[in-house]
Amino acid sequence: MECKKILFITQEIIPYVSESVPSKHGRKLPAVFQESGKEIRTFMPRWGMINERRNQLHEVIRLSGMNIIIDETDHPLIIKVASIQAARMQVYFIDNDDYFHKRLMFADDKGTPYADNLERAVFYARGVLETVKKLRWSPDIIFCQGWIAAVAPFYIKTAYHEDPPFVNTKVVSSFYNDLPLIQDAERAKELICFRNANAKTLKEAGIDLADPLALGKMAVRFSDAVVEGESGAQPELLQFADSLNLPVLHTPDDEQFGEAYKNFFDQAFK
Repeated sequence: MECKKILFITQEIIPYVSESVPSKHGRKLPAVFQESGKEIRTFMPRWGMINERRNQLHEVIRLSGMNIIIDETDHPLIIKVASIQAARMQVYFIDNDDYFHKRLMFADDKGTPYADNLERAVFYARGVLETVKKLRWSPDIIFCQGWIAAVAPFYIKTAYHEDPPFVNTKVVSSFYNDLPLIQDAERAKELICFRNANAKTLKEAGIDLADPLALGKMAVRFSDAVVEGESGAQPELLQFADSLNLPVLHTPDDEQFGEAYKNFFDQAFK
């Protein structure tokens, strides 16, 4: 397939959060493809440590205002935007007071993972996909980075599969070291439920929500290719991808970073 448009559902991006492997990749990868002539859209959560004034975030009124219903509760979706001037790259932020305001990424300041991380991932995935629909933009490839984007492939291939922007989309999932446990498998069945994306669909796909790696396996099972975001991250998920005969990109060297990703996309989706 000829790839012209790429959607990045990203976990973190420099300079909005501190430097890490995923935040460096979140900054560099969209720029690599934009510089090669691809049309891109990039999203990340509006994590609580992001300084909105310093980074010049502002709300996009025409995209905000929708409620995302999760487990029969309405959660307002707020869309903000900012620009990385050096890269001429615009970033959309998914925001909600309950899930992101004054809260860190994976865990609190004591290092305890948030109990509602799955719910946050569900909100983020659906928030991005609903916003892309409002933008009336149809990506050829959707790149899902990190745990917060792990629910997105499941929704893209089920609940949103017949929506015009996503009918022919290919999905790539990338993993790093953090991966939340689904602490309550029974409640998770309600949290993920949307249209035909439900526990029955997951069971038919061979995903057990009680599995400690359920969130990652959900992403792999509904992706068309998988990337090892950093060396040694989630080896069991890479083995699962191999068992499904999915193309896998292992962590490229920094010097070959851009070319490795471009070649991988070209080979995986010719």
